[in-house]
Amino acid sequence: MKWNIPLLKPLLALSFATAGVFLCATSFAGAQTEEALSASVKAVLQRAVSDQAAPKLAFATRQEADAWLHEMSQRLAKRIPDKEYREDFLNTVHYEATRAGLDPHLVLGLIEVESGFRKYAVSNAGARGYMQVMPFWTKALHAPDDNLFHLRTNLRYGCTILRYYLDIEKGSLYRALGRYNGSLGKAAYPNLVKAAWHKHWANPQHTVSSPVKPAS
Repeated sequence: MKWNIPLLKPLLALSFATAGVFLCATSFAGAQTEEALSASVKAVLQRAVSDQAAPKLAFATRQEADAWLHEMSQRLAKRIPDKEYREDFLNTVHYEATRAGLDPHLVLGLIEVESGFRKYAVSNAGARGYMQVMPFWTKALHAPDDNLFHLRTNLRYGCTILRYYLDIEKGSLYRALGRYNGSLGKAAYPNLVKAAWHKHWANPQHTVSSPVKPAS
């Protein structure tokens, strides 16, 4: 499987929720680096994070959607015991990932590595929530009231940020994941995400067999 993903339009937003916050124990929690954004890029990202369409599974048939949700819900049950919330989480992951042109199973692997599926995780660098989004993004996109601990807000930001990094890295997932984690050029984090994706979240019909390699 190639790790270059076709380029699509990028998508992103944040705020601080005080209840139930704890430091993320994951050593690879994200720390995206703040950088200047052009007006055109900022406008695209702002549009991406402001979408209010209801999350839904993007499958050809209802049967396929139900089968996927059942399979992934079983895999996630030990990490998120509440069935109703777990299914809402999976619906949102699938919608936001697909909307951003990402594989939902990759996003699940990234969440496992970043936060261990802990909604209120906070890294030492200050990254927040499931996808460990850095707070500067909400300010950069002029949405300071966005709550990064809110399920859909966090996933939308995270997926949009990763899509943006993929675009500027010309589809190199290795480099995009490095940017997402703040460890560009180092293989440890991309390979950790790939391992979680392949071992725990790969679609039963598709597997990931090759290691993540630096772009030549």
